[in-house]
Amino acid sequence: MANSPIKEYLSAQEFFLGINPKYLGFLARSASEQQIEPGQILFRPGERAHHFYLIQNGSIAMEIPALTGPTLEVQSLGADRILGWSWLIPPYKWSFQARAEQHSTLLAFDGDAILARCEKEPRFGYELMKRFAALMSERLEVARKKMMEQWDPAGFA
Repeated sequence: MANSPIKEYLSAQEFFLGINPKYLGFLARSASEQQIEPGQILFRPGERAHHFYLIQNGSIAMEIPALTGPTLEVQSLGADRILGWSWLIPPYKWSFQARAEQHSTLLAFDGDAILARCEKEPRFGYELMKRFAALMSERLEVARKKMMEQWDPAGFA
């Protein structure tokens, strides 16, 4: 996907609505298409986070691997959803695991380049931070609810 079609695609996405066209153009130039196959792990907790993703099609499961026992699936994300915020916040390491549930096409954004621009242009950084803060709040609430559903200690009422 060339930059102009990526910019057009981004401009139609809810996450990017209302963002300055100059910033949208930069984001489009910072994106590249990536394919991921069912079962493939996109990232694991503790790995260095260099990207965030926009799912174009397919489905990605956000998971918390257990020390023992099965992995907890926190949320399944489909088309037009943003994936990942760890590239934005020190120590720049993933907190969750992302696994493809089906063949998926993603736009991978160069988080290192975007973060450098955020540092140089605080207005751009603030625009992204507001959007990612809302995303973090939403995702952490989903994770909290999912973990509470799974938490069932003996003798706790």
